[in-house]
Amino acid sequence: MRAIQITEFGGPEVLNVTDLPDPVAGDGQLLVEVSRAGINYADTHQAENSYLSPSTLPMVPGGEVVGRAADGRRVVALVGTGGYAEKAVAPATLAWDVPDAIDDLTALGMIVQGATAWILLRRSVHMEPGESVVVHAAAGGVGTLAVQLAKAWGAGRVIATASTKEKRDLALELGADVAVDAAEPDMKAALIEANGGKRVDIVLEMTGGTVTDDSLKALAPYGRLAFYGMASRQQPQPVKPANLMAHSTTIAGMWLAHIFQLPGDLMRRALDDLFALAADGRMRVIAGGEYGLSEVRQAHEDLRARRTSGKLLLDPSR
Repeated sequence: MRAIQITEFGGPEVLNVTDLPDPVAGDGQLLVEVSRAGINYADTHQAENSYLSPSTLPMVPGGEVVGRAADGRRVVALVGTGGYAEKAVAPATLAWDVPDAIDDLTALGMIVQGATAWILLRRSVHMEPGESVVVHAAAGGVGTLAVQLAKAWGAGRVIATASTKEKRDLALELGADVAVDAAEPDMKAALIEANGGKRVDIVLEMTGGTVTDDSLKALAPYGRLAFYGMASRQQPQPVKPANLMAHSTTIAGMWLAHIFQLPGDLMRRALDDLFALAADGRMRVIAGGEYGLSEVRQAHEDLRARRTSGKLLLDPSR
């Protein structure tokens, strides 16, 4: 089969198209004929070995696929690695049936980005109807879905940040009430102004650096900030727990992998909710572009340069 293989860590230049033996499913696994694979920002960290879980070489990157299992079922699956290929092996427990009404783009958009938005709002910050919600990187894969989900669940005001006018317009189209330039030099003041002069209740943050610092300072009493990424690769300032008492604020960290350590099939619950909202037309996954195997380097360059919006797909057939 054709696949992307990494034999040394680094940037987009380490992603190489190669021919590899077909993977073989073992006990408790499914062999999936990949229709589309998802391309995520986390994949850029995987390629340079800066992700939360260490990478091992040689490696076929890509953590999510949609396609057909050997028994004919159409499934979306988390594979950890191996997704950038014509065939992939997934643990049977991490593969979920996809309704006929849900296309490949929506299935892949929901399994990581959609589920991340769901967990952030439902479990990390426990959003209540009427609360203000800041979504940083609101034109990205998680951001576009978090904006829509917050509105669907009754947020009082959704404040989006994004780096270009086009991205801010997209966030407004998806339901954000206000869109703020991500380059604002004083993000704390900008967020408070966008919330009508009031501090904000919730921030979903994946940028890092001063954006995290200023967002924390913008929180209202009992406000919550959920930190789920560091796209800028810049560490925020250390937080002293005693300082959180000043406004009774909370900081939560979130990595989707931990969802599987909780009782009950939370992923199934999340996907059922998200697929239902998509089928009703209340949520949609934004198509961010489709790349062939030979174009994966470009995909990673576009991600790292923040040139993309929405969900990026890989078509392994070309």
